[in-house]
Amino acid sequence: MAREQYHRELNKVKDGTLRMGELAKIAVRDSVVALKERNVKLAEKVIAMDKDIDSLEHQIEDSCLALLALQQPMARDLRMIAAVLRIIIDLERIGDLALEIAVITKATAREPHIKPLVDIPRMSSICQEMIEGAMRAFETCDAELARRIARRDDEVDALFDQIRRELITYMIEDPKKITNASHLTFVARYLERIGDHANNLCESTVFMAAGERVELN
Repeated sequence: MAREQYHRELNKVKDGTLRMGELAKIAVRDSVVALKERNVKLAEKVIAMDKDIDSLEHQIEDSCLALLALQQPMARDLRMIAAVLRIIIDLERIGDLALEIAVITKATAREPHIKPLVDIPRMSSICQEMIEGAMRAFETCDAELARRIARRDDEVDALFDQIRRELITYMIEDPKKITNASHLTFVARYLERIGDHANNLCESTVFMAAGERVELN
């Protein structure tokens, strides 16, 4: 009976982590949609969602600590709990960065963008795909999938460099565009950091699945 309860608690931790990953992905998606459409209500929804992500992080952390203290898990279960404790930190940070994008949306909603947003939504899409893929690798304990997903961080970095150079050009050519261009530069930087956190999710999954401590990018 005790072992059944133990496995139920492990499954609860895993399900909660997957749910947190889904919320983080939605926050990234909606923050950039709100920015592109200058949709303040959607931005406010992202800001409110951050509390749900934080709450879930605390619940999962408490469950993990209880399992470590009371059940003394071994081998693969111990690696899973250790990985989860790292994963939820990265997911919480992704939620924070999505919130920052939403805050920028609220601050700039009355101003037209200096250019149509194409590359920033593309960055967002890749980040979402990375988060989704990393969480699928976590769910299936697939180290090779995690390694493949992590390589996509190079795409995010390349787009960030491209966007940054383009926005610098706008600022040099027309100083009146500096404020707007600076805000978009921050958004691109936040997405670049989200890609880094998604890469961390993959590293944690490789550790869980294969017992290897790796730096994938």
